Amino acid sequence: MAPKTTSPVLSPRALNRATLDRQLLLRRAPLTAEQAVHHLVGLQAQNTKPPYYALAARLDGFRPEELSGLMEARRVGRIVSLRSTVHTHTAADAVALRRLVQDGAIERELRMFAKGLAGVDLDRLTALTADAVDERPRTPKELRERLLQEWPEADPQSLGIAARCLLPMVQVTPRGLWGRSGRVALARATRWFGEVDDRAADLDETVLRYLGAFGPASVKDMQTWCGLTRLRPAFERLRPRLLVLRDERGTELFDLPDAPRPDEDTPAPPRLLPEFDNLLLSHADRTRVVPAAHRTRTWTGNQAHRTFLLDGFLAGIWHLDEGKDRTLLTIEPFVRTTRAQREALTAEAERTLRLLGPAGLPYDIRYGA
Repeated sequence: MAPKTTSPVLSPRALNRATLDRQLLLRRAPLTAEQAVHHLVGLQAQNTKPPYYALAARLDGFRPEELSGLMEARRVGRIVSLRSTVHTHTAADAVALRRLVQDGAIERELRMFAKGLAGVDLDRLTALTADAVDERPRTPKELRERLLQEWPEADPQSLGIAARCLLPMVQVTPRGLWGRSGRVALARATRWFGEVDDRAADLDETVLRYLGAFGPASVKDMQTWCGLTRLRPAFERLRPRLLVLRDERGTELFDLPDAPRPDEDTPAPPRLLPEFDNLLLSHADRTRVVPAAHRTRTWTGNQAHRTFLLDGFLAGIWHLDEGKDRTLLTIEPFVRTTRAQREALTAEAERTLRLLGPAGLPYDIRYGA
C-alpha cells in the first residue's frame, strides 16, 4: 500500500466540487432520464416524488413525463436495493444491484426479524412468494395474508420482510408515476422487466461506477452507500487502476484517474433537492456537502426534509404546500444569505415550480425563519 504521505490532498471545497460534478449538480447535464439514472447508479425513492425532483435539479430539458414513460415501458422501476431502501433503477441495475447487496445488507435485515420467523422454511417462503406475485401483482398486505395461511403462528411483518428480502420484487406501475401513482403492488423483478440478466452485478465494476458518481471516496464511503461491508479487498484489487488521494484529515480517497475534479473555486449554483437525495446519504463522512453545524437539521423525528444547496453546501430546507388554488414554496435558510444568493435561489425555486408544480396554479415563494 502506498504511504498516505505521497497522496495529493484535496481541500473540503475541492472534494465538494468534485462530488457535485459527478452528481450533475455543477451544471445541468444534457442526458436523458434513463442515462442519468444509470450514471447515478439509482435514485433514492422512499417516497414517489423525490426521483423527479432529483432529476429536475440535474438535467437540462427534463420533464416528469419522461421518467413516468420509462417506468410504464418497464425500462426503470422501483425496488428495494441499496441500504435496504427503495430506489429507482434502470431495469438492468434493478436486478443486478439487488442481487449484489442481497446476501449482505438485506440478509442482515432478515436476521433482525428471525424471532418472528421461527419454524418458517425460507425456501418454501420464497417459492410461495414467487407463485403469488407471478399470478398477479400483490400488495404487501395480500402477500402477508397468503404467507400466514402457511405459517399462522409467524409474525406477519416478519413474513413480509422475509419475502421482500429473499425475492427481488419491483413496485409495479401506476405506483410512482407522475400525477397518478397508486398503492404499492409487487411483482417478481425478472418477470416485470423481461429479458434482464438475473446475476449479481460485478463488485469491481460497481466500485468503479460508484466512484464515477460519488467519488473521490473512501472504502467506508462506498460501504455506507450500498450497505455492504468488507469492501477493502475490492479496492485493493483496483488500486493499480485508481488515483489515490487524501482529505485533510488523512483519510485515503480513491478515484477514477480521468474523472473530473474541478478547481475549488468553480461556481456552484443553488439547487433544490428532494428528501433522501443520494448526495446526502452516500458517504460515511458527509462534511463534503453537509457542514457539521447542520448535520441534524434536515430531519424532524422520522421525517426527512427537502434541502437546498448554496455555494455547493447544504444551507437550508424547503417546504411545498400544494393548495387547491395556490402553491406555496417556503425556503428556510440555515445561514445568512446575500441578496444575490436569494435572487439565484428564488430563480431556482421558480424553475422547480414551473416544471413540477401543479399545472395552471399560481404560486408564491417566501422565506421562513
